[in-house]
Amino acid sequence: MSILETPYLNLLKEIMTTGNDRSDRTGTGTKSIFGAQMRFDLQAGFPIITTKKVPFGLIKSELLWFLRGDTNIRFLLAHHNHIWDEWAFKSWIESSDYTGPDMTDFGLRSESDPEFKQVYLEEKKKFDQKILNDDVFAKKYGELGNVYGAQWRHWQTRNGKFIDQIQNVIEEIKNNPTSRRLIVTAWNPEDIPSAALPPCHVLFQFYVNDNRLSLQLYQRSGDMFLGIPFNIASYALLVHLIARETGLKVGDFIHTLGDAHIYHNHFEQVQELLTRKPYDAPKLWLNPEKNKIMDFEMTDIKLIDYKHHSTIKAPVAV
Repeated sequence: MSILETPYLNLLKEIMTTGNDRSDRTGTGTKSIFGAQMRFDLQAGFPIITTKKVPFGLIKSELLWFLRGDTNIRFLLAHHNHIWDEWAFKSWIESSDYTGPDMTDFGLRSESDPEFKQVYLEEKKKFDQKILNDDVFAKKYGELGNVYGAQWRHWQTRNGKFIDQIQNVIEEIKNNPTSRRLIVTAWNPEDIPSAALPPCHVLFQFYVNDNRLSLQLYQRSGDMFLGIPFNIASYALLVHLIARETGLKVGDFIHTLGDAHIYHNHFEQVQELLTRKPYDAPKLWLNPEKNKIMDFEMTDIKLIDYKHHSTIKAPVAV
């Protein structure tokens, strides 16, 4: 196995050293560079970050959620995945139906006010339970709009029909592997105003050569400390799953970023991470009896020999 996270660590160092100080939508502030690229050889191992623990179970459930075309957080909550909670919770507390304590700027306030944080966590726990147990509430407030699952599997056309981009690209890889149109996009300008969070990873393209499947992702915006480690592992897993269904070996994952940023309130965490020595990358195990992406369940996907440092917590900017 090899040290695969070096491109990620080098990019963190570059942003901390040369990044531009910028304001942002969340009011937190960032250091940012525009235009960056990381390349990972998937033959050398699975590129999950080892300088901190990355919860692979959350990555699996989120990707399976996307691939099922689901856009409601209920599936995620049922698998103890809270990655998307804040955006659904924000819609709830800003609605006329919400009558609880003031949750304005709950992300930032919970960092500096321990008393408020406790109230916020209690409200979010009640929200999550209602999503899991109340069908009507879940349908209204668990829905995130046309996020990745919808765009990947149910892209709506002008004439009201739907396009399954994932199935289409699988068939094209099988039948026309040298095509330069092996592309899936999540960026639909018409849907941006209604989405809980406009797509950050907006477009990816496959490339077949020497019986190996590679993928390049273009991501318009990347939270380098919290989000990007998830994105790297998620798209690496996607390459493996699509390669399995198309009968190919894996090649490279190339991660291209527009605005690559580190939030001001993540600086200490990044500095701590950069003091740690990375471990060799683990291997990915996929159930050999499964060949189609829609047949995979959580237990069919595992990491072997994932050695990592401890978790480093950081607040999510919403």
